[in-house]
Parts: sequence; C-alpha cells; structure tokens
Amino acid sequence: MADPLLSVRNLRIEFPTRRGTLVAVDDISFDIHQGEVLGVVGESGAGKSLTGTSIIGLLEPPGRIAGGEIRLEGERIDTLSYEKMRRIRGKKIGAIFQDPLTSLNPLYTVGRQLVETIQTHTDMTPTKARERAVELLHEVGIPAADRRIDSYPHQFSGGMRQRVVIALALCANPKLIIADEPTTALDVSIQAQILALIKKLCREHGTAVMLVTHDMGVIAETAHRVAVMYAGRIAELGPVRDVIKHPKHPYTVGLMGSIPSIGHDLERLAQIQGSMPRLTDIPPGCAYNPRCPKVFDRCFVDRPDPIDLGDHLAACWLYDRADAGLGSERTPEAMTA
Repeated sequence: MADPLLSVRNLRIEFPTRRGTLVAVDDISFDIHQGEVLGVVGESGAGKSLTGTSIIGLLEPPGRIAGGEIRLEGERIDTLSYEKMRRIRGKKIGAIFQDPLTSLNPLYTVGRQLVETIQTHTDMTPTKARERAVELLHEVGIPAADRRIDSYPHQFSGGMRQRVVIALALCANPKLIIADEPTTALDVSIQAQILALIKKLCREHGTAVMLVTHDMGVIAETAHRVAVMYAGRIAELGPVRDVIKHPKHPYTVGLMGSIPSIGHDLERLAQIQGSMPRLTDIPPGCAYNPRCPKVFDRCFVDRPDPIDLGDHLAACWLYDRADAGLGSERTPEAMTA
C-alpha cells in the first residue's frame, strides 16, 4: 500500500488548568490515504473536533499538543511555526466547518473572498483568479455562478453557503480536507447533496477527507473507514462496512444498537446507560467501564490499547488472548445501581 497522505502517531492534547492538566486527546494514531474518506465519530466531548483542529494548526490556547506527531506527505507539521503552518493551511490542507457563517466574512462578497484566497496561495492574476472562482462555484453546484459570485453570504441559503465554504476549501487544490460536522445544520435533502459533493471530490481530485461527525448515517454514506472515539481515545477503527455490520467494541455495539432500523417495529430504542465522563473524572482502566455491559475485573485496572483483529482494531480487553472469554454480562439494573 502507498504511504499515507496524513499520518497521526500517538497524538496527545492537553489543557493546563489551575486544578491540573486535563487530557482531551490521549495517545491516538491513524492514517489517511489519498482519495480516502476517514470518518471520525463519537459523542460530544470525545475529542473529534480537537483532533481535526490540531491537524490544521488551529488549536486554541491553552490547548496544546503535548505528545506524538502529525505528518503530511511525510513532513512533520505539528512543530512548524505559525507562519509556516499558515502557508500550508489552505494550500495543502483545507477546512470545512459546521457553521458556514463563521467561515465567511459578511462584509465581503463571496467572489472577493474566493479571489483573495486563490491569490494568496497561487500566482494567478486577479482576472484569472476570478475565472477560477466562478469555476469553483459552478463545480460545487452554485447555479448561475457567474452572477452569484458578486453576492454576499447572507444572500445565500444555508446549503448554498456550505457549498461556498467547500469552494473556499478547494481554492488551492489541497491534498487533505478536514470537514468538521459539515452537514449538521442542514436539512436531510441538502445533507445528501453535500455528502455527494464530498465523495465527488475524492473520486475526481484524489482529495483525502477527515470527516468529523456524530452521525453514523453520514459515516455509512460517505466514509471508507471509520474511527470511533470515546473519552479522547480511539475505541475502534476499521472499514466502515465491517464496523457497522460487525462492531467489536461494546461502545460501538451500543452506538449501532441505538440506530432505528427500517422495517422493524420497536417499542423502545436501545440506549447506552450513563454518559461520557468529564475530563476531570475519567476512571482508571478503560474509560468505558462504568457503562460497559461486558465489563470484568481487568477493565477497572488496565487501560487497553488498540488490539489488531485482522480486519480492524478494537481497544477492548475482550479480545486479548489472556482474557478471552472472561467478559461477564452486566444487566441494565446493575449498570445504574
């Protein structure tokens, strides 16, 4: 297999506070290859967005990368100066955020913002840059792009604004796009259009995408592989079809069980008891142990690293040979006791 476009190894993100140092992302590793969509899914607070912002160099203080490394095309980028990272951001790495209004300047036309971004990262003349901007708007599905280019962000609908943000992310033909909840604020029909557009970019341009979301439906529709995060760590990582059809980690099993199935009448959906621990209250051992229906003694003491299961990885002691078969079912009553 070719070398990965993006390689993250043992990434650790900390937030120093007066009460001590909080670990928000704890020793995670993954790769993304050219033309691949890696979905990153999990509950709010799992560390998904922090991972994305650290890759593009927009981690806000006091947050800091305290360990590990991030490499893009073999070059380490987590140690670059702000100015050097600024030149990479936009040219090699694009970003699509949840709310397009936070990415667009309401005082400038979308055309001016596109042209300025293109000229920042290329040697195009203003005329050529405007032509390129019109091409980008047309490519992302903006009708009458040659006229709409002079419109302001507020003159576009939510879905159209998100398309403009995608056009901005594509201005310099980046190798990698970090898409952080790009469809959350959109209705279902517009979501489908945006997801189809992201897949088209991967197919036609070879762009790699890290798709951060809490929606497994979005992951199933778009991603090639999926990383399930819990309490700052990767609980499971593998091909999207395998993880959805045959989840290994109890947390992933719970996520899959909570999704309603068409054609099956259920009085009540399955649910995962409890909630994700706060950063100040992560339990020893496996962070999922207070909620896990298959917990056993070792889960309270040792923290599992991802275990190779052949087709994918799962950070669960159930798959450690020394403890195979030692899991014990925990009833819902016992979990809430």
